Amino acid sequence: MRYFTNIDDILSIEDAIAKARYVKQHPFADQELGKNKTLLMIFFNSSLRTRLSTQKAGLNLGMNVIVLDINQGAWKLETERGVIMDGDKPEHILEAIPVMGSYCDIIGVRSFARFESKSFDYEETILNQFIKYSGKPVFSMEAATRHPLQTFADLITIEEYKRTERPKVVLTWAPHPKALPQAVANSFSEWMNETDYDFVITHPKGYELAPEFVGKAKVEYDQNKAFEGADFIYAKNWSAYSEPNYGKVLSTDRSWTVDSAKMALTDNAYFMHCLPVRRNMIVSDDVIESPCSIVIPEAANRVVSAQTVLKELLIGLNK
Repeated sequence: MRYFTNIDDILSIEDAIAKARYVKQHPFADQELGKNKTLLMIFFNSSLRTRLSTQKAGLNLGMNVIVLDINQGAWKLETERGVIMDGDKPEHILEAIPVMGSYCDIIGVRSFARFESKSFDYEETILNQFIKYSGKPVFSMEAATRHPLQTFADLITIEEYKRTERPKVVLTWAPHPKALPQAVANSFSEWMNETDYDFVITHPKGYELAPEFVGKAKVEYDQNKAFEGADFIYAKNWSAYSEPNYGKVLSTDRSWTVDSAKMALTDNAYFMHCLPVRRNMIVSDDVIESPCSIVIPEAANRVVSAQTVLKELLIGLNK
């Protein structure tokens, strides 16, 4: 493996899961692979879970880890070509990338969709510049269109907790006051479509994802109907994809929240990634009893997914 940006970069779902299981059982078995190797994690956007889990994964592999926050402790970088450099960005990304590459062996990049240009976002302009100009293996810690590390962790979790060989997995839109990228929903859909799961996407009209990510999934506009018989419900917000509303919030309809009434339809379902449902909630001592708190502990599998990917990149680097 030289890059990890989407599901096409792995051999197969089965192979990835098998390697992840080994990493989870033997977290410190491959420290020689990372000895004297440096991981550079570059953040154009903030992060909590991905940042901590990826850094922990690098340390588990014996790597040195450097974290660089663009715009916070580093120069602001101009990312557009053909721009006069007379603003608040003293350095251009095309000059900075080779410099960054000279200090490390593997680069992780986190750069969200900007919603300024659909083509700029969906061409993965920033991530692909690192791939083209750094000269080093590059992996995505969430890009404009995908978040493969998170979805890999979600897949590991589903495989661990599924009670049937072909579980029903539902990706549901959830309300949020801000315009959020489609990356997590896109990535989750892309990976689920490569499994044999009964995969359903549910959202209000106007929030359709790009066809290449919807794939063979069933799209259901009635959330209650989608939830019937579900084994896993994955709650996430995303903004509109289609023009002219790309990147906009069309609705904050809270009837789409995963509440106790809808839980009655899914007595046996696991609820995953319910962070957006917390928005506008009062967090108190009894929050653990709320529906949006029924989330499978995922911290360990986030480390596992990142460590599995880093291990494969190190193997490719050492060949």
